Amino acid sequence: MCLATVYKEQDNSVIFKNVSRIDVDGSTITLRDIMGDERKLNGKILMVDLANSIVKLDIDE
Repeated sequence: MCLATVYKEQDNSVIFKNVSRIDVDGSTITLRDIMGDERKLNGKILMVDLANSIVKLDIDE
């Protein structure tokens, strides 16, 4: 199983760990971890590094 850590590009801070699913609907990004917890954010995916389990997002604040 490949789980990701999601980072905020602006300051490289961790948004969410152990992410197992990412859904995108327009500018809404839904992150779900292995426990089923969800977070919805507005922004865009900038980069996905599958080898290192890293996702970077540009978040609208």
